[in-house]
Amino acid sequence: MARLFEPLQLGTLQLANRIVIAPMCQYSASDGTPGDWHLIHLGQLALSGAGLLIIEATAVSAEGRISPADLGLYSDANEAGLARILAAVRRFSQMPIAMQISHAGRKASSRAPWDGGSQITPDAGGWQTLAPSALPHGAAELPPIALDAAGLAKVRADFVGAARRAARLGIDGLEIHAAHGYLLHQFLSPLANQRGDAYGGSLENRMRFPLEVFDAVRDAFPADRPVWMRISATDWVPEGWDIDGTVALAQRLKARGCSAVHITSGGVSPLQSIKLGPGFQVPFARRVKAEVGLPTLAVGLITEADQAEAIIANGEADAVSLARAMLYDPRWPWHAAARLGASVDAPKQYWRSQPRELKDLFDGAAFGQR
Repeated sequence: MARLFEPLQLGTLQLANRIVIAPMCQYSASDGTPGDWHLIHLGQLALSGAGLLIIEATAVSAEGRISPADLGLYSDANEAGLARILAAVRRFSQMPIAMQISHAGRKASSRAPWDGGSQITPDAGGWQTLAPSALPHGAAELPPIALDAAGLAKVRADFVGAARRAARLGIDGLEIHAAHGYLLHQFLSPLANQRGDAYGGSLENRMRFPLEVFDAVRDAFPADRPVWMRISATDWVPEGWDIDGTVALAQRLKARGCSAVHITSGGVSPLQSIKLGPGFQVPFARRVKAEVGLPTLAVGLITEADQAEAIIANGEADAVSLARAMLYDPRWPWHAAARLGASVDAPKQYWRSQPRELKDLFDGAAFGQR
């Protein structure tokens, strides 16, 4: 059997295979509340045959949104909108659904990528951003306000509030976003965190707030559902956050009951110099898996079935996480199963699409044709 299509256990959550749909921002919500775009988007991905669907970065507060159109889970309206969509998706898919919860920090109040992604200042309809230190992400941007003790307490409480709402929605697992230059990554990176208190300076101090947030979320979310973290393994900038810090953070998360780590990279500085190539972030996942032992999700230009199979078969990661490749081909798991001689779950309404030469591709498919 193809290793990519073996089951995987994340805490108490069992995945049918090792293909994960990574969280992908859609910039299509209204005051944090999803609409019909999210119904179509999440609905098609939930029919893909992947082992897990992770809902996009979901802001824990209005000021924590990347853009004014970001998805959120900080109001009753947000929760009701997600409840409607999840109810529809779950009618037709048994795929586990997780959610990534996030605070954008100094990268908040930005335009959508197709509008340039630049900062929206408060006088242009944006809002004041927050961060560990009053250092802007880009030299031309307005600086954020450095979080004080009350601000830190509010952010922790916002993560807890989102976790409790996610629990009520029946979300199967939570991923805490500490990557791609957003708030928790900002605390980790010495490029963004130049505090002089217990939350800045040493590695232990810079890890303190992300670990506090993890502890608070883990306590607030049902114990029988997993919580894990997404981490940028390196800033791709000299003197920035690096793989050694990532291993140390993952070790501390493991001791706190973290169920997995989702390894990516970059995002905290426009000075980053990333060496792109197929599977370019997989070596980071491989090291974390080897040294920490937590289930590890790899991501980054993983596009081919044979490539994904090799990553799992060679023990470089426990699962592969696909983003752009899944948007380009929402049936990627079907095609990977066909390539690797495996089977995959598919809705019965689509069973007749199974090619005749692949009669065992769809699990449970049985039909006649008049």
